[in-house]
Amino acid sequence: MPYQNRRSTYATFILIFVAVKVGLNLLAISHFGFHRDELLHLVLADHLDWGYKEVPPFIALVAKASSLLFGDSVFAARIFPTIGSGFIIWFTGLITVELGGRKFAIALACLAMIFSPAFAASGYLFQPVVFDQLWWVMTVWLLTKYCNTSSVKYLYFLGAVVGLGLLTKYTMAFFTFALIIGLVFSKNRKLLLNRHIIGAAILALFIFSPNLIWQFQHHLPVITHMKTLREEQLDFIKPSDFITQQLLVNGVALFVWLTGFVFLLFSFRLHKFQFLAVAFVLIFAFLLIMNGKNYYLFGAYPILFAAGGFGFERWLKTSGYALRGLVIAVFTVPNLLLFPLVLPVLSLNQTLSVFNFAHKSLHFLSFATTWEDHKQHATTQDYADMFGWDEMTAGVAKVWNTLTPEQQKHTQIFADNYGEAGAIHHFGKQYNLPEVISLNSSFTLWAPDNLNGQYIIYVDDRGGKNIESFKSSVEAYQKFGEVKNPLAVEKGTGIFLIIHPGPGLNDRYKKELAKKRME
Repeated sequence: MPYQNRRSTYATFILIFVAVKVGLNLLAISHFGFHRDELLHLVLADHLDWGYKEVPPFIALVAKASSLLFGDSVFAARIFPTIGSGFIIWFTGLITVELGGRKFAIALACLAMIFSPAFAASGYLFQPVVFDQLWWVMTVWLLTKYCNTSSVKYLYFLGAVVGLGLLTKYTMAFFTFALIIGLVFSKNRKLLLNRHIIGAAILALFIFSPNLIWQFQHHLPVITHMKTLREEQLDFIKPSDFITQQLLVNGVALFVWLTGFVFLLFSFRLHKFQFLAVAFVLIFAFLLIMNGKNYYLFGAYPILFAAGGFGFERWLKTSGYALRGLVIAVFTVPNLLLFPLVLPVLSLNQTLSVFNFAHKSLHFLSFATTWEDHKQHATTQDYADMFGWDEMTAGVAKVWNTLTPEQQKHTQIFADNYGEAGAIHHFGKQYNLPEVISLNSSFTLWAPDNLNGQYIIYVDDRGGKNIESFKSSVEAYQKFGEVKNPLAVEKGTGIFLIIHPGPGLNDRYKKELAKKRME
């Protein structure tokens, strides 16, 4: 059937699944506290620029809009990610239609994604991940629209989306390259010779150029960030672990996306979209070689879910509603058992009970509670990164309030890592704390030139072991407390008051600051 003669885009039908996704997020987004990464990204709103040490500028602009429109609560911070998650489901439905799918295909593709642990876990926190996934799925939708219509406007929209994707997360560059290679080895390679694709590429580069200029002005910090990430985290990821996790992260929906992958590769009806399967293989292989984290690949799955919905619809085209309904239930309902492990829809005590059951009875899920220290813990690291921040900031405020007004004028606050610094920046406003200093992550960009206060409230993320390395450079120091929440990654983080630091500490600080600014 010619594209222009299709009777429906099924827009209203797709909106049902968007509403389901948004509704599930709304049930969860107020539970627990801010995630460590959320606190960093919210800080960026107060330091708008064209780039940062670890991320491009898009998340900072969203943070600024979020704070202006909704306030600074946990719920407020997660509104835009929830909207983004809804749009991901929306475009997945639209891709399914472009592939030739109808209501059953749309329902299976969208519900499989909604109840997938991978997309439940990555779609509610205030992080670039959800927006990165959105740009990937929009890129695929625009390519399918162009393949079906040959309308060049979709190529220019594509250029704009790729440019915005690059301003969100640099993984868009890998995905774009994979798509280009996929096109080269497909029957659609003539698309790359279209003069409008050059115009789209220029548009993408123009949108991305401010961050590109910023990178060169700041000595390409993205390279240093990737090197550090690889040394501290990625080198510990085994290729076998990456493969295993990709087979597990979508739960029973695995069988939907695998079916979609097979259909994209071999189905005659989807032959013009075969390049998308090739692109998936390429990005998978690249991340496997580079020891990428499992969520780096999530943005490539919506097209496979869409194709999987189409595939099952073809197989069951003569079946009745009962069998189709059973298929949808089989590939979605079992994942509900995993939901509390990845999306905080339950209270804390209920969630802990679920984790306890998983530890005892579901050993194949042990990777979910294995942290970067490669040890088993009571919860996932994402959950643990949401505890202890308000407790820690209250401890800092307690030290601050022991000082006289005159002493406070000559007091600085220093935190070892960006989570601690972000928490003090966010929660410290209610205690009227001064701006926190840190040499971790993007905090280096706006750190003062000197650490020269007569008193320093120091947050030691090793509970006092770090202060041991420079105690000879201070007159005295006193421990006032530590994070005691047993579920927090920050458990044991110490809060100290340094009294009359000597010039040696400032010299050490300035050397470290100069080094960080050159990275």
